[in-house]
Amino acid sequence: MSPRLRKILSATAIVALLGPPIGLAALRVIPPPVTPLMLIRVFQGEGIAKSWMPLSRISPHLRAAVIAAEDNLFCTHAGFDLESLQDAVDDWSEGKRTRGASTISMQTAKNVFLWPGRDIVRKGAEAYVTAWMELLWPKSRIAEVYLNVAEWGPGLYGAEAAARHYFKKPAARLSRREAALLAAVLPNPLAWNPAKPTSYIANRASTLQRRMAQLGPDLLSCIGGEP
Repeated sequence: MSPRLRKILSATAIVALLGPPIGLAALRVIPPPVTPLMLIRVFQGEGIAKSWMPLSRISPHLRAAVIAAEDNLFCTHAGFDLESLQDAVDDWSEGKRTRGASTISMQTAKNVFLWPGRDIVRKGAEAYVTAWMELLWPKSRIAEVYLNVAEWGPGLYGAEAAARHYFKKPAARLSRREAALLAAVLPNPLAWNPAKPTSYIANRASTLQRRMAQLGPDLLSCIGGEP
C-alpha cells in the first residue's frame, strides 16, 4: 500500500469515527436541517414539507402512540433491545424471516445520518451512531428528533407536517385516535394514509390505543409521562 493511499484511508477512518459524535454534539441543540432520506426523495421527485416542533408542542398522545407502535422499552433501554435482537438473530440462523428489532434510537440514528437499506455496513454504522447518540443525547432529545424527521408520507417529514396535512390541525392538538392512526402507518408511510385508513390500519390503530393505555409512567417518563 502506497503512503498516499494509507493517508487517504487513515483520514477516511478518522472522519468516519469522529464525524458522528461531533455531529451529534451539534444536533443536541440545533434541529437537523435535512436528512439523507429527504435528499433521496427530492431526487425521486418529491418535495420536502417539514416544520420543527419542540417535544412539548407535540401531542402526548402521539408520543405515547409512537412508543407503543415502535419501541415500548424506549425509556428503559440503552439504545438496543437486546431480547428482540437475539430473537432476530435466531430467526436469521433458522432461515426464517427476521422480525423487526430496530429501536427508536436506532431509527433516529439511521434517519439523521445514514441511508436506507439493510446491508451489513449500514447496520454496523447504525449501531455505532446509536451508541454515541445514547451517550450524548437525553431520551427526550432522541424522541424529539425522531418525531420531527420521521417520514409520514410522500414529502412529509415530522409530526407537525403530518398532522396539518392529514388532520388539518397542529401536532399539539392531535387526539388519541389521530395519534394512533399516524403511528400505525409508520412501517410504510408511502403506501398508507392515516386520514383514509384501510381496515388493517384502522384495526392496528385500535390495537395501539389499547397498548397506549397499558403503558405505565415508567415506560413514558422520558417523553413527558402519561397523556
